Amino acid sequence: MAGRIRIGRFIGRILLVLVLFSVAVVLPFRWIDPPISMVMLERSWDQRGTGYRLNKQWLNWDQIPHHAALAAVVSEDQNFPKHYGFDLKAIQKAFAERERRGSLRGASTISQQVARNMYLWTGRSWLRKGLEVWFTGLVELCWPKQRILEVYLNIAEWGDGVFGVGAASRHHFGVPAAQLSNWQSALLASSLPSPLKYNPAAPAPHLIERANWNLSQQRRLGGRTWLASLE
Repeated sequence: MAGRIRIGRFIGRILLVLVLFSVAVVLPFRWIDPPISMVMLERSWDQRGTGYRLNKQWLNWDQIPHHAALAAVVSEDQNFPKHYGFDLKAIQKAFAERERRGSLRGASTISQQVARNMYLWTGRSWLRKGLEVWFTGLVELCWPKQRILEVYLNIAEWGDGVFGVGAASRHHFGVPAAQLSNWQSALLASSLPSPLKYNPAAPAPHLIERANWNLSQQRRLGGRTWLASLE
């Protein structure tokens, strides 16, 4: 009996350390701009010796055009202002589609993508999914919605070595983010599901179709005022 108690206490201490550590690597980034993400580190490691370089530029919230932020939310997570990290309706729809088509479409929220890109490795496993749930909850608990979106727009991958809307606007269109047009923002946002596949500067017909849908959805939702609750 005493042995079980000691083992239980030991496990409890380990879990407490892990919880405190995870909080320590999430909470400070509510105020501090993260210098790098795990996806950036993984890409750099995988491409070591090839001359691979990270192309990134941090933009504060007031430097990001609101139409670029709106386009990304419309493309990736239209319930972002309302949920607490997980969009249960989107998950239900994804599983229903799996029943019909035999494949599971993505249902990750922006908060989940931030947790995954910032703190975890790429690939699929139950361990990674469990950690994603944990870190998503921490991100939602520790950061306001505006900060989550700000970090997302600065660490999202938009091409080979291209991270963040600041670097993406210069890489694809040769302009700073402040000069992005509504159409260019829609093209960038529409490429997010497959950023290494699509080229916003030379969009394929499918990407043009997605960008037009994005703009129509922005109008349907009420435009930039739809995100006013984040500020």
